[in-house]
Amino acid sequence: MSKRTRYTSMAITNPDELTYGIAPKPFTTPNGIVIGGGEVYPELNFTLPPMKVNDDTIGKANKIYKDMIDGALKRAADLKQDKVVVEFETVPDFTLNPRYGLETTKLLLDAEREAEAKCGIKCALRFTPNDTREMSRPPRMRDGKYYDDMMYFFEEAAKLGPDWISIESTGGKELNDEGLVNADIRRVIFALGVCSCTDMEFLWGKISDICDGTKMAMGGDSSCGFANTAMVLAEKGFIPRTFAAVVRAATVPRALVAYEMGAVAPSKDCEYVGPYIKAITGAPVAMEGRMASGAHLSPIGNIAIASADLWSNESIQQVRLLSDMAPIVGMEQLIFDCRMLNTASRMGQRGTMRDIMIESDAPLDVQGYVLKPEVVTQLSQEIIKYDDDFMRTKVAAEKTVELLLEAVDTGKVECEDRDAAWLDMMADAIDEIPDDKMEFYEEMKDEIEDGAFIPSCYGLE
Repeated sequence: MSKRTRYTSMAITNPDELTYGIAPKPFTTPNGIVIGGGEVYPELNFTLPPMKVNDDTIGKANKIYKDMIDGALKRAADLKQDKVVVEFETVPDFTLNPRYGLETTKLLLDAEREAEAKCGIKCALRFTPNDTREMSRPPRMRDGKYYDDMMYFFEEAAKLGPDWISIESTGGKELNDEGLVNADIRRVIFALGVCSCTDMEFLWGKISDICDGTKMAMGGDSSCGFANTAMVLAEKGFIPRTFAAVVRAATVPRALVAYEMGAVAPSKDCEYVGPYIKAITGAPVAMEGRMASGAHLSPIGNIAIASADLWSNESIQQVRLLSDMAPIVGMEQLIFDCRMLNTASRMGQRGTMRDIMIESDAPLDVQGYVLKPEVVTQLSQEIIKYDDDFMRTKVAAEKTVELLLEAVDTGKVECEDRDAAWLDMMADAIDEIPDDKMEFYEEMKDEIEDGAFIPSCYGLE
């Protein structure tokens, strides 16, 4: 298993240097796409329309995938976009039945190679399998059928040659979900800082072993099921926006684990803490914002692009719109956004364009405010002072509350009184959390329902 190397210093300390298209440690694909080397490239994510995938329908599913990638790459060629990334974010059936997923992975890779040969488009493939371990209750994170099938899928896919692997891992989610619904910051910090980070180190150690000796690099692990769920709940008015903003920052330590275990490829778009990853590690990052509205609504559509090296649409189904099929439309929209950003850079206006994107979102919502470069660099420096994941998570939440209290009080960001009131409540709750992980676990035992999780999966025997 890969040895973990913790970050103790920042790759970017000057907020002005945290910008789109440039990463201190660019990632180069085997066919020569340099991500983070100066330009932003589109990353298209598409998926099946609602359907069951089984032996009777896998042929139909693969026909849909072939139509999606061929149509999207043809549109890229028509628009003279010569470098693109496609993300294959699998449906659960493909991890539960790896044979299906492997067939589709090969199909997509073949389509990309064909497009490069015929049209001169350089294509990369991000392989993002599902984490199906949560399908058992309570989840078994280190053994069992779901775990075994998932690992087999990873191993066999790596042999086919995707450019890099990402995942939306679910360690700790069984506890985090209730924490989000009840806006319980103690439970969220326990789920993220104690459980999720522990699982991340275990899982990405296994992924590192699988990637060794193959062409598949390691990318980021998205907190979509944690922080993006909080954002969506806040957008629907179910939880405070301030709570969602603090949860976002509290996911930074878990995201960092993948890079401390050896990840070098671009982070995943729905992570939304990409700016923190770039500031700390120097790795390029994928982001989503306004282009993700086909998957979910969000109050931070522009600021997300300010640090992007890949610009993604999150996910879009193969459905017909008035103009064409949705993935083709998505590719066109991503290309035009990237063209705008790259043209601004060539005209010497990268900083101005970046600042426009930041200031159009950051003053209007606390969730945008925590993505401001000066906030990102300040919080990142606090996080890496610690080498303990739990303390990193606790401090991330604590310092985010402090920054938001100051920003709200001074009018730097708009925040309704009912949301602002939660900042003081979270500050009090965080202050009562001990600094020792096991002491915190002893306190949380009485608050966690019997059978809600398996402690040994998280080193809590």
